[in-house]
Amino acid sequence: MSDPPTPDTAEATAHRLAGELFPWDLTRALELALLKTFCVPSISGLLARTGEFERRPRKRYDDTGLMVAELLRHGPASPEGAAVIERMNRIHGHYAISNDDFLYVLSTFVAEPIRWLARYGWRPLTALEQEHLFLFWHGVGERMGIAALPASLEALLNLNERVEREAFAPAATNRRIAEATLAMLLADWPPPLRPALRRVLLGLLDPQTSEALGWSAAPGWLQALVLQGLRARSRAAALVAAGRRALGRPAPARFYSQHPTPSYGAGFRLEQLGPPPLLEALGETPSGDP
Repeated sequence: MSDPPTPDTAEATAHRLAGELFPWDLTRALELALLKTFCVPSISGLLARTGEFERRPRKRYDDTGLMVAELLRHGPASPEGAAVIERMNRIHGHYAISNDDFLYVLSTFVAEPIRWLARYGWRPLTALEQEHLFLFWHGVGERMGIAALPASLEALLNLNERVEREAFAPAATNRRIAEATLAMLLADWPPPLRPALRRVLLGLLDPQTSEALGWSAAPGWLQALVLQGLRARSRAAALVAAGRRALGRPAPARFYSQHPTPSYGAGFRLEQLGPPPLLEALGETPSGDP
C-alpha cells in the first residue's frame, strides 16, 4: 500500500509534470485556463478596469507565466516560492477581488491540465498525479489566504464545473480582454498566418466558452482536425523524449521562467513583475530600475 501524498511529494510531481514530462502541454493548458477566466464577467470586468490586459497584454501574460513557473519550479514552501506568493498577494491586495473569483482561477490550474492531457496529451495524468497537482495548488491557495478551499480533488473539480455552468455569461468585457490576449498570442507569427492560427485556437474551445467570449463556436471538422494535430504532436514529442532517454541524454527540466521572454529578455527580477502603476508602491520604480 502506497504512502499518502505529502506536500513534498506533491511539489516533486508538479515540478516533474511542468518541467520534464509536459512543459509544452501545461503551458498551453494554462493559456486555455487564462482564456476561460475571462468568461466570468466579474473577472473580466476587473481586468478591464485595470486596463493592463488591453494596454500591456504581453507584460501581463509574461508576469503571470513567470510567477506560475517559479512556483512550479521551486515549490510554494521554498524561499523562492514564498517570495512569489508574497508578491502576488501584494499585487492582488490593490484590487477588490472576491474569494469566489480566487477559487475559480485556482481551480483552473488543476482542471485544465487534467482535461488538456486527457484530450491532447501523449497520455493522461494518472490518478496519483492528479491528486498531487491538486495538493500542490491547494497549498498555494492556503498561502495566498484563499478561504473555503475545497478539501478534495473531486470537490475542486465540481466547483470548477459549477462555476463554468452557472457563472459563464457573455459580457462586453469578456470579449475585449480575450481579443487583446488572443492578438498578443498571435503577434509573434507572420501576419498571413494569423487568421488560420486564430481558427485553430478557436478549435480548442467548447461552445460554452466560445459563447461567453462572444466568439463563434468552431465547426466540428475543425475541432477534430485540431485534436488529431495536437495528438500527433504529443506522440512525436514522446518518441523524441524516449529516444533521448535511451541514449542517456534526457532533456533537462525547462520552465517558462528559464527562457527569455519578450517583456524581460534573458532574465528578470521578481520586483519587475506587476502592473507598472503599482511598481513604485510595490518597491520598484516604473522603469524597472533599482
